Amino acid sequence: MLNLHLQNTLPMDPDPQPTMTVDRCIEQIAAQLQSANLFYGHGAVDAQSEALWIVSKQLDLSPVEALDHLDDVIDPKDQAAAFRFASARIQTRKPLAYILGEAWLMGVPFFCSEQSIVPRSWIAELIANDSLEPWLPADGKALDLCTGNGSLAILLALACPDIQVSACDISLPALAVASRNLDRHGLSSQIDLLNGDLWAALPEPNDDNRFDLILCNPPYVNSKSMSALPAEYHAEPELALAGGEDGMDLIRRIIAGAPDYLTERGALLIEIGNEYENFKKAFPQIPAIWMEVSAGEEQVLLIQAEDLR
Repeated sequence: MLNLHLQNTLPMDPDPQPTMTVDRCIEQIAAQLQSANLFYGHGAVDAQSEALWIVSKQLDLSPVEALDHLDDVIDPKDQAAAFRFASARIQTRKPLAYILGEAWLMGVPFFCSEQSIVPRSWIAELIANDSLEPWLPADGKALDLCTGNGSLAILLALACPDIQVSACDISLPALAVASRNLDRHGLSSQIDLLNGDLWAALPEPNDDNRFDLILCNPPYVNSKSMSALPAEYHAEPELALAGGEDGMDLIRRIIAGAPDYLTERGALLIEIGNEYENFKKAFPQIPAIWMEVSAGEEQVLLIQAEDLR
């Protein structure tokens, strides 16, 4: 909910129109967002997508569901609320997910707050299209390192209801967000949340706590790129983004510790974003398998346990 001070300082929005359709409302908000030179990269690709997201939230529908209601007349109260959220997006330059308190990933809704990074990861695509099945046996175990809001752990648990998932993060505020999302999707018994700095969150490795798949979307933005990020990214916790001089600080620790926690035929899956060259320079000896996602074949890699030992 917007605070009173913010509401009083927002620019004037169009007067609500009793006959405005959902489609027209989306068009007007998209035009407003488009003129504001915003950056899109937190669950929406452009102004039109964010406008759809804003309006669908007022209708209590998913963005996809809202597409079936474009010709419906939108209530003036919902119009007014939608324009207020659009104005807040423009004025604050914060990711829309924080303003609405919700984000969508692979069609699944997640509670979202500034305590954790906005849910987004190319790994979600691999979960959704079953690309990870070869490393997830029935009754297997998976670990989501740097889980943040818990979105990847939740998507994995929803896709594979017969596996047990552990999810850890160094940030207690982020884990509080993850806990809310586990409750929302009824997964508190299938996913265990653990607090700690990477492997320190886990007990000493033994036969009972090794994993068939370890996945991680770690902080990997190199220091030069961090300094050039748009305002929307600076609204997120720096702890969830910054990966050191070459972006590989945490990835070095992840790769070093992974062999102790992987089963014999297990695998480690890591998202590295735009740090392909830095990864290759840091780990020239590792025969990584590059996984194809919509952003290309240099964003996510998989390393089999045998190649880490």
